[in-house]
Amino acid sequence: MEHNSIHATTVLGLIRNGKAVLGADGQVTVGQTVMKHHSRKIRKMYRGSVLAGFAGSAADAFTLSEKFEAKLEEYHGNFERAAVELAREWRTDKYLHRLEALLAVVNDEKALIISGNGDVIEPDDGIVAIGSGGSYALAAARMLMRHTEMDARSIVEEALLAAADICVYTNNNIVLEEL
Repeated sequence: MEHNSIHATTVLGLIRNGKAVLGADGQVTVGQTVMKHHSRKIRKMYRGSVLAGFAGSAADAFTLSEKFEAKLEEYHGNFERAAVELAREWRTDKYLHRLEALLAVVNDEKALIISGNGDVIEPDDGIVAIGSGGSYALAAARMLMRHTEMDARSIVEEALLAAADICVYTNNNIVLEEL
């Protein structure tokens, strides 16, 4: 990714005990400079049944979010089909293929990552994490899932706060959405 483009970082989502939660920090950077502390990187889609969050180049991520929402509408809320069709379009379209972003999408049954290479990834453990602090948040979430009885919302929040303590591109202005 280019050093001078605007980047939004760190999104984490998971499903536990029938609750799907997606959270993100609020930081947006240009190169190594923090430009915004309270960005909103996640939102509900398709009649409140899907959560989507993005990381990467902000303008590219907005484009991909809009395209995913259009696919959800086109396929009447069929979550997996919309993800696969977006990935297929992403992979084959000259304009989309150059976009530098990732999407993390969650419904009440599945969590997926749609990559910049046009891949749809369903993690084995149902935890999706993207962005600069994604690996830190993922590690924390996995440990909290295995070793506590915390609810999904608490796990996402605590894991993102742990990432914010480690990653300079992640802050502790956490926004959470829940299904």
